[in-house]
Amino acid sequence: MRIKTHLPDQLENFGKVIVNCSFQVHKALGPGLLESVYETCLMYELKKAGLKAQRQVKIPFQYDGKNLDLSLCLDILVNDKVIIELKAVEKMILLFKAQLISYLKLTNNRLGYLVNFNVPVFKEGIQRIIV
Repeated sequence: MRIKTHLPDQLENFGKVIVNCSFQVHKALGPGLLESVYETCLMYELKKAGLKAQRQVKIPFQYDGKNLDLSLCLDILVNDKVIIELKAVEKMILLFKAQLISYLKLTNNRLGYLVNFNVPVFKEGIQRIIV
């Protein structure tokens, strides 16, 4: 079975803007702040770049055909297509990537970014995830 890794140009363009905006926030603030600070600043940068961004978006969750009242929230949803999961942690763990993959599947989206701002060099703190 072949895994689809090609994305539409529109998603690729969103991704480039997201990476650039994330870089700008990291460049301006550096590591060491709370996740909420990075989230607020990234929201500002995304909107300044012309993207529609929503924060703390609740995900509907179904189990056994029933809607359950769960508190699953995406950190940032961009143009209803791309999920950004933010962290400000000393060490990334596999659970963070698994969460993002689950969020992508639950929302039927294909592209996500896992961004850890608590790194000295930005490229060490960003992962692109495609499902």
